[in-house]
Amino acid sequence: MGSFFIRTETPFDIKEIFAMHYDAFAQDGEARLVNALRNDGDFTPDLSLVAVHDDRIIGHVLFPPITIESADGTQKSVPARALAPLGVDPAFQCLGVGAALLEEGLNTCRQLGHRAVIVVGHPGYYPRFGFSNARNFGITAPFPCPDEAFMALELVPGALDGVHGTVRYPPAFDAEGAHTG
Repeated sequence: MGSFFIRTETPFDIKEIFAMHYDAFAQDGEARLVNALRNDGDFTPDLSLVAVHDDRIIGHVLFPPITIESADGTQKSVPARALAPLGVDPAFQCLGVGAALLEEGLNTCRQLGHRAVIVVGHPGYYPRFGFSNARNFGITAPFPCPDEAFMALELVPGALDGVHGTVRYPPAFDAEGAHTG
């Protein structure tokens, strides 16, 4: 494969990011979600990273803002980040591109002062990066989701101590059907 590097996205990357997600997921839901988050302003450019090989985008990860809302009103909303989506061009999957994007993104989240990340993902993949069942922290999904697929990661030790509630995603997640498949 050769080497690749990771950088933040630029406005010139938007169409290529869309196409890469379309190819990675064999449908356009994640690609439309990225565009909707960008258009709605639920987007931090520093947390939209691309992997580039031979001037071609081969992967992308985004960390949009979310909050954890207490169901009983006993705590303030807790800001966090979602990991959604993470996509890699099918020709470059299983070569470490996704892992590199994820690690770089988590490091950038830490550097920017974010304290926790939530992901809905494969329970065989994300725990190796430190993610564990979100329910163990008292955090629930706002949609039907297997417990083992709904995970949280403290970027700062103890960041989720005493936190409990339901994750609130930006409106684009519902508008683009990200929770419904």
